Amino acid sequence: MSQNKILIVDDEKELAEVIRDYLLADGFQVELAYTGEQGKKAFEEFDFDLIILDIMLPGLEGTDLCKIIRRKSDVPIIMLSAKCEDSDKVLSLGLGADNYLTKPCSPSVVIASVKALLRRETQERTENSKSSPPKKENVISYKNLRIDKNSFSVFLDGEKINLAAKEFELLSYLAANKDKVFSKEQLLDQIWGINKFYGKSTVTVHISKIREKIEEDPSNPEFIQTVWGVGYKFGSE
Repeated sequence: MSQNKILIVDDEKELAEVIRDYLLADGFQVELAYTGEQGKKAFEEFDFDLIILDIMLPGLEGTDLCKIIRRKSDVPIIMLSAKCEDSDKVLSLGLGADNYLTKPCSPSVVIASVKALLRRETQERTENSKSSPPKKENVISYKNLRIDKNSFSVFLDGEKINLAAKEFELLSYLAANKDKVFSKEQLLDQIWGINKFYGKSTVTVHISKIREKIEEDPSNPEFIQTVWGVGYKFGSE
């Protein structure tokens, strides 16, 4: 039986309870919250292995709660929304969500997504815990920034910075190719692959989020530079 603990934050009580029942039947532990504030309180009080978060919530909206969570944790997040616009998908992924599902969605689809994300997390932890010594080429240091691909960690002035999975992949790829300029299309293809239908704005949103976390002045970046009319590069201007 699984010991993974899941937090569901959704004001549609009937849907939330149905998903909860499916998860409980699979052996998960589940906490329910019906408002953003309740979700925030639960997140601050307990450790969760995954969070299912509705975008539209009374009071503190799901997007704002996602921002709060991402500032403190890289726990997998599945966003739910009754909207199906690409802009909402881009926004959710840009905020650090790991998946986006459109309502109405079958509880079995939600459960499948939960299991897939948790399986990915388990695989990453297993790979990171292998006893083989870290490879030096997987550690990138530039100025006061350190990127450790062995532990999927980023440190700024020695302090750990929490990045979402795609944010880490994007930053690592740019840093590993210092001073090389990439177009948005190239980055989209390299980082998102088959998911590139999200559009070039996905890259822009993720770059913006990374800058907010690692740049002292995001409007005047020293790590990720914008090469106007071309794309982005990592390194000094």
